[in-house]
Amino acid sequence: MRVLVAPQAFKGSLSPLEAARGIAEGIRAAWPEAEVDLAPVADGGDGTVDALVLATGGRKLRVKTVDPLGRPIEAEIGVLGDGRTAVVEMAQASGLARLRPEERNPLVTTTYGTGLLIRAALDAGFRRIIVGIGGSATNDGGAGMLQALGMGLFDREGRPIPPGGQGLLALDRIDPSGLDPRLAEAEIIVASDVTNPLCGPEGAAAVYGPQKGATPQMVRLLDEALAHFAAVVRRDLGKDVAQVPGAGAAGGLGAGLLLLPNVRIRPGAEVVFEAVGIDTRLARADLVLTGEGAVDRSTAFGKTPARLAERARAYGRPLVILTGRLGPGYEQLYPLGVGAVVPIVPGPVGEAEAMARAFEFLKAAAERTCRLLDLGLKLSGRRPA
Repeated sequence: MRVLVAPQAFKGSLSPLEAARGIAEGIRAAWPEAEVDLAPVADGGDGTVDALVLATGGRKLRVKTVDPLGRPIEAEIGVLGDGRTAVVEMAQASGLARLRPEERNPLVTTTYGTGLLIRAALDAGFRRIIVGIGGSATNDGGAGMLQALGMGLFDREGRPIPPGGQGLLALDRIDPSGLDPRLAEAEIIVASDVTNPLCGPEGAAAVYGPQKGATPQMVRLLDEALAHFAAVVRRDLGKDVAQVPGAGAAGGLGAGLLLLPNVRIRPGAEVVFEAVGIDTRLARADLVLTGEGAVDRSTAFGKTPARLAERARAYGRPLVILTGRLGPGYEQLYPLGVGAVVPIVPGPVGEAEAMARAFEFLKAAAERTCRLLDLGLKLSGRRPA
């Protein structure tokens, strides 16, 4: 039995590689003779650097930056095996995981740290940069990122606007003349699994603001701020970013990145799939096991497990998703090629305990899944009793 193991991160508990190792241990407990191929994946959010570095035999660089509240931290940027491509994961600097629950406030959180990561990649000599955007704690339209790269965002008094989504309301003028000139020589590939526009009922604030700590009143304020930002961008830079698919990713960071030269947005999962050679590995596999922290109806709309299931189906390969939390509407994944969705938490367990024991639970769930599949194979006569 050849099993392809291709999970995402289980946010807050396991990296993609850790999740893959847990699943692999469970498989081998049930099928000692199995050939297990580890291919951790990501969608531009948490774990993107790890997945791409592992897949390409690359390396990591540790750099200084700031968190969503401007506090000094260290983070990692990846270098692909080709030696010429850097990977910036915005979640490493501006991600929700950087904050305690009581610190979450998209009115004040900033993407400045993400801009510093891009600048660090430029300083290291890279001119091809993949920027993974996802898992953000921010809703500032990428304003902080732009400021870190030298773009001037000023209020009526000519002062730099303050950090955070609320700061956009003070924006009066954008001056691109100070933008880092090295960006003109660079190619930036934005990896994102989100196609939301910047503003409106499907925009960054309305859809993702609440999970970042926004109240309904804050959501309205943030959407107004992003709309104002888009209007000033249209007037001063001649670009219309309000309704571009993907502009609303990572609290509008997608829109901010579109203001840089030589930028294109691509589905994050596809960027990673290409790097790991997923098609070749699917063709060799008999079974695919993937995993994600939470699965619900939204997973069917372009999320990594759904994209992987569609590819597996094209090769006639059965796929099972292991998940920490099973939400409403997960059944919508079945028509896409998902054979089963298996929750890993065994019974009534608190969230803190579930996250602390995620590796153990994932390993056990993978073993149970393989033993059930083994039983099915025996019943069908494909495997000796």
